[in-house]
Amino acid sequence: MILGDLGAEVLKIERPVSGDEARHWGPPFIKGTQDSVYFLSVNRNKKSICIDLQQGKDIIYELAMKSDVLVENYVPGKLSKFGLGYKEISKVAPHLIYCSLTGYGYEGPYSNRPGYDVIAASVGGLMHITGPKDGPPCKVGVAVTDLATGLYAHGAIMAALYQRIKTNSGQWIQCNLLATQIASLINIGSNYLNANKEAVRWGSEHESIVPYEAFPTKDGYMTVGTGSNAQFLELLKRMQLIELFENDKFKDNTARVKNRDELLDMLRREFKKKSNEDWSVIFDGASFPYGPINTIGQVFEDPHVKHTKMVQNMEHFSGEKVKIVGPPVTYSYATNEVRLAPPMLGQHTDEILKNILGYSNDKIQNLKKVKIVQ
Repeated sequence: MILGDLGAEVLKIERPVSGDEARHWGPPFIKGTQDSVYFLSVNRNKKSICIDLQQGKDIIYELAMKSDVLVENYVPGKLSKFGLGYKEISKVAPHLIYCSLTGYGYEGPYSNRPGYDVIAASVGGLMHITGPKDGPPCKVGVAVTDLATGLYAHGAIMAALYQRIKTNSGQWIQCNLLATQIASLINIGSNYLNANKEAVRWGSEHESIVPYEAFPTKDGYMTVGTGSNAQFLELLKRMQLIELFENDKFKDNTARVKNRDELLDMLRREFKKKSNEDWSVIFDGASFPYGPINTIGQVFEDPHVKHTKMVQNMEHFSGEKVKIVGPPVTYSYATNEVRLAPPMLGQHTDEILKNILGYSNDKIQNLKKVKIVQ
């Protein structure tokens, strides 16, 4: 989808009849269709073509010869059984960037396991460090391991395309959920590897910076972080607690981490005295970062979100008006935009076979009769 936003022509190859499983991940569904709004969220700027992989191998080969990149997310070895693995396709399309997205990679004892975001988050430690203090592990509200793997894949694909300019050769990129999750542990992983420090759940608190958490207010929560003494001092001035800065227990971040419970108890009591709106006025223009915990409705009503036009309106091919969260990155002159609504199943089969592969109408109809395409 990210590549499509940047202008790539993306062909989404789906199984006939049922298509991508995400089409059925509802309710809710797009009105008048059998497609879920979940599918809507990640499939813009793609064209759908239905091909039976067991019978349509030659069509995939032809598309590979005319394409720059192939992305697949099958269990390792599955596509090779159809003659569509990297080794097979690279023989007919040596220029192709072939990107495999898997749960655990192509080697190791877990390589043949199917991979899902929440499983990778479990095995990779994210759920161990997510959740309330002394409470059960929690998954993150969206599939961040899936998303991060896609972002790693996007960067790898762009790098491989750039490298191909110099080498004239394609290559095989392998990204997997577990490796992405472990790489995303960042400082938590470093703490264990270099200091043998096992991680614990902190709720919204930060292990190494105090204060840095979501504080309960009169009507919600306000998240505040102070990464320097100057920011901490300003926070105290704005909260009229300047006397705390004279206390040696809170003189620097090291001291504040050591005495976190005493400091946070005082700050929490003070935050509860005012509403999110009150604190937003008090903190306006501050050097330290702050922000209320918004509901999803409040997110999309936020004046800054509206100003930056993150939400875009478009017409789905069913005729329904739909809303899409647009690309988050802007360029000074490059294209990064929503051009096509998420496709209906097999919507572009005829177009792709005609315009890209040069098939005649008769050939397309014959392929449909024997159910190789739809």
